[in-house]
Amino acid sequence: MADRVGYPLMLKAVAGGGGKGMRMVASPAELPGALRAARSEAQSAFGDGAVYLERRIMSPRHIEVQLLGDHYGTVLPFVERECSIQRRHQKVVEESPSLAVSPELRRRMTAAAAAVAKAVGYTNAGTIEFLLDADGSFYFLEMNTRLQVEHPITEMVTGVDLVQWQIRIARGERLDLNPEALLHPTAHAIECRIYAEDPDTGFLPSPGRIQGLRVPQGPGVRDDSGAYEGGEVPIFYDPMISKLITWGDTRDHAIRRMRRALSEYQVRGIRTTIPFFQWLLEDEDFKTARVDTSFIDRKFGKDPLQAIDPLHEDLAAIAAAVHLFTRPVANDADVAPSSRWADTARREALR
Repeated sequence: MADRVGYPLMLKAVAGGGGKGMRMVASPAELPGALRAARSEAQSAFGDGAVYLERRIMSPRHIEVQLLGDHYGTVLPFVERECSIQRRHQKVVEESPSLAVSPELRRRMTAAAAAVAKAVGYTNAGTIEFLLDADGSFYFLEMNTRLQVEHPITEMVTGVDLVQWQIRIARGERLDLNPEALLHPTAHAIECRIYAEDPDTGFLPSPGRIQGLRVPQGPGVRDDSGAYEGGEVPIFYDPMISKLITWGDTRDHAIRRMRRALSEYQVRGIRTTIPFFQWLLEDEDFKTARVDTSFIDRKFGKDPLQAIDPLHEDLAAIAAAVHLFTRPVANDADVAPSSRWADTARREALR
């Protein structure tokens, strides 16, 4: 079957998502080991070791289309979301609209997404995901039959409350939204997923207690979060602690607002992906939207977070020295739990 699909190919968990149970296979020699690993991870994560094979599209963009469907056969697609910036096959940044999607391509992709949903009689909120090739060809990836993490950016550029419409559809109401308006965004929005992970160590989890928290506010800023000061980030679940969304009249406006919001966002006690996003917003490829699903792997091979100003490096060394010589001396009881957290996080990431 793999020979018929062709190499390189992807192994994916039938019951899965979020990058779990997924392996890239470049040649027949890699297939047995990758298959065992994918099945094992899928069984552990979802209780189902079944996997399927699909052809690997090299350096694609990940584009998705939000949908609403009512009980009367109406399916309405929304303007697309760009979700290409990922690590371990999981999204970390999303924005809407995508600079890679022309009005004509948008109409083709949204029409295809609506056709898929209509074919199965789908109702309520859902998302059709595509891989977009460099030549403008797009391929069905999967459908998420739920409201997704990144739904706020669609709300910000269309003015539609998706959660409210989920409830209204479930009550039997008809969709009365203007289909054309949903394909013409009135703003540009960006979402950064704030994870309890350390970008300097390959995004290893950073569980622990949140000792201090200051959330950004102001015009064009939205923070969807369940985190609170004193709360514990456990090792057993997804390490995302909040979704930070900004929007503005243009993409540059949204980026400037995100830059300010990240500078105000403070989380003490654990490491987060905030420094990564601050670096990302200054990257020239991101500024010009030259991104694909391999963006982080490609960029982090160059160790971007080490390229810091010499003055800042000196200040960091001074601050570290002051902290070292003024902090209270920890006893064994204080040290042991922290060490166990770190060890468990490393083992889980390696697994």
